[in-house]
Amino acid sequence: MSASDATGDILFEGPHGSWPSPLTAEVIAAGGVGLGGPAVRPGPSGDEIWWSELRPAEAGRVVLCRRLPDGTVADALPEGLSARTRVHEYGGGAWWFAGDRVVVNNWGDQRLYTYDPDDLDAEPVAITPEPEVSHGWRHADGVATPDGEWLVCVREDHHDLPPGSHEPRNEIVAVPLDGSAEPHVVVTGPDFVAAPRVSPEGRWLSWIEWNHPDMPWDATELKAAPLFDAARLGNTRVIAGGRGGNAVGGGVSIVGPNWTSDGRLVFSSDQTGWWNLLRWRPESDEIETLTSLDDGEIGGPPWVFGRQDWVELGDGTLGCVVTRKAIETVCRIVDGAPIDVGLGLTAIGGLAASGDDLVVLGAIPTGSPGIGTIGPDGTRGLVRMPNDLGIDDSWFSEGEALELAVGDTVTHAFVYPPSRRARAATDGPPPLVVVGHGGPTAHSQLTLNLKVQYWTTRGFAVADVNYRGSTGFGTAYRRQLDGAWGIADVEDCIAVARSLAADRRVDPARMAIRGGSAGGLTVLRALQTSDVFSAGTSLYGVADLEALASDTHKFEARYLDGLVAPFPSGKAVYDERSPINHVDDLSSPMLVMQGSEDEIVPPSQSQAIVAALAAKGVPHAYLEFEGEQHGFRQAPNVIRSFEAELWFYGRVFGFEPADAIEPVAGAVGLG
Repeated sequence: MSASDATGDILFEGPHGSWPSPLTAEVIAAGGVGLGGPAVRPGPSGDEIWWSELRPAEAGRVVLCRRLPDGTVADALPEGLSARTRVHEYGGGAWWFAGDRVVVNNWGDQRLYTYDPDDLDAEPVAITPEPEVSHGWRHADGVATPDGEWLVCVREDHHDLPPGSHEPRNEIVAVPLDGSAEPHVVVTGPDFVAAPRVSPEGRWLSWIEWNHPDMPWDATELKAAPLFDAARLGNTRVIAGGRGGNAVGGGVSIVGPNWTSDGRLVFSSDQTGWWNLLRWRPESDEIETLTSLDDGEIGGPPWVFGRQDWVELGDGTLGCVVTRKAIETVCRIVDGAPIDVGLGLTAIGGLAASGDDLVVLGAIPTGSPGIGTIGPDGTRGLVRMPNDLGIDDSWFSEGEALELAVGDTVTHAFVYPPSRRARAATDGPPPLVVVGHGGPTAHSQLTLNLKVQYWTTRGFAVADVNYRGSTGFGTAYRRQLDGAWGIADVEDCIAVARSLAADRRVDPARMAIRGGSAGGLTVLRALQTSDVFSAGTSLYGVADLEALASDTHKFEARYLDGLVAPFPSGKAVYDERSPINHVDDLSSPMLVMQGSEDEIVPPSQSQAIVAALAAKGVPHAYLEFEGEQHGFRQAPNVIRSFEAELWFYGRVFGFEPADAIEPVAGAVGLG
């Protein structure tokens, strides 16, 4: 091995996979603070910018932070609280402003608490009752009424379920902010509700609702009603959306509604085949079109609460996030046209407004996500950049957008070559890791993804595939996965791998596929239906579709009706498509990792695959992390998961990692 840092070019030379990398698993875990928000809170001296930080080093606690007008940055959540909710299991939208106080849904007990952010030593005040069952009432997506008396939010109620029902009630409730009384139910009946929003003068409440078997990106209704005392509504109006009327067929999805300061309701609708902004005027009951994109969209799948892809600026104009082919840009809307002002940003995690400035959580292709401001003239200001890894950017590989024909359609991927700071010795093209994203109704982002760079800095190429069904490509592309999950996504991942191998950009004998959750199903199906991949890693992956349809949380209980077939009438399709029913077709080595408390994909799914691999004698390893849910958040588990996967590929592809890694206990057939 050689090392030469004098030129700043080649630092190491050795077999792919064995390159020493400054991006260790410890660095990822220690520096892997996950940002959320941002939000803006007006103060007497100017606007405060707030955000959340998920901190693996604090056992996955979600902490609120703020920057004061004088530039001071500090934590802004009392000790003992964690701002995270379990509504829909995916959460989001777990904290809000209410006058001079802050309201937070606490992870530990799922109760709502208020506190004074200027006195964090004072005891937070619980304003919802203690539930009779653990986590029995869960709250999300709230807004305070203008008079400061109520918080209106989504509540998921796990108490006193009707006979034979295993699904909680999802309702909109009004909670007295002084905790003087129990919450009042405002909207009940639909299977799901989201985005309760109160108009600026307090006259209207708007919300989104939908019912099984639809998902919120399939068909939702936007409704509004006069609001009298936050516990009583007038006659409800259906503003937009529903199960028919989309230009490409199917229902209309409404996402991201909110009120502007002039009392109008702005929202995104995919009626044209792309999520675009519309505006409703209550006084005339008229809807006008604000944007007419046909190659990009403003809006996305609401997996979590609180997503907002547009904001009102101080001058009354709108800023927004536009997604084109999974690349996200920040724009200002001028005469109905979104104008890019993002200065190179390609992945956006949140948007807010401070006067005429946009406040953005975003990233460039080779930069860590951070929060900053973008002024009307394009000037930037930095608010928070938590993940300074201390690694020169030249180590990181920039993704290249790939568009590839698959039969009579296309698929998309971001392809990352190995880092240019090292080079192979004599082992030819690099090994490939193909990534199938979760969801599956989601998309991979073009950003500094440390889960990608962990591999590229060690000599791997990575293909992050936005297979058919991914978002950011319009409704028609998204719906190409309807009835075809486990087929179209698998075909696309295989096609990308074969194309890269045919071009000699990767070694066809050393191609692995990895994925989490829905991506885990893609992994298993790809290994069963082709011989393209010689290894696979499933992270809390779906193995038994029938079990998933029968034993998952309410939000996704009917998700598979669209992706696979209605159940139980389509049981034969579930049987045919479920990896657990085709274990005889598994012959490639596998690594399986799982959280012990996963309510979305229960551990039994991974355990069943591992038992089948063991019975057949297929080389494999299994790790189950105690206390983890759907994804790994605790630092020791994050470290172990990365290192175990590198160790696994070293055993399969025949290289020795530079990292000192403890072998996975109980591994079978991996040396």
